[in-house]
Amino acid sequence: MTIRIGGYTFRGPHRNSRPLLHSSGVYVILGGDGTAEWTVLDVGESADVRKRVDNHERTQNWRACNHLMTAFAILYVPAPDRMYIEQELRAQYNPPCRSR
Repeated sequence: MTIRIGGYTFRGPHRNSRPLLHSSGVYVILGGDGTAEWTVLDVGESADVRKRVDNHERTQNWRACNHLMTAFAILYVPAPDRMYIEQELRAQYNPPCRSR
């Protein structure tokens, strides 16, 4: 399963972190209401996206954004690319749940 976000094809959305790899990439936190529509809640990057998502300090912020469900979308890329893509997507989407 894939989803297009900001011109990139991400894996997901995944409702839990089990399918995520311990690999370098960009993660997008999505909020939804059970339809096919998703809202970008947050964007980040990590050398180990599964570990980062599992231990993220903003998990409560994502839940507080008033969506029925949250999910993860992942784009596996090396460090220089992930940092650029993260900045690009943050500028494009201005994620509302980045901080509260």
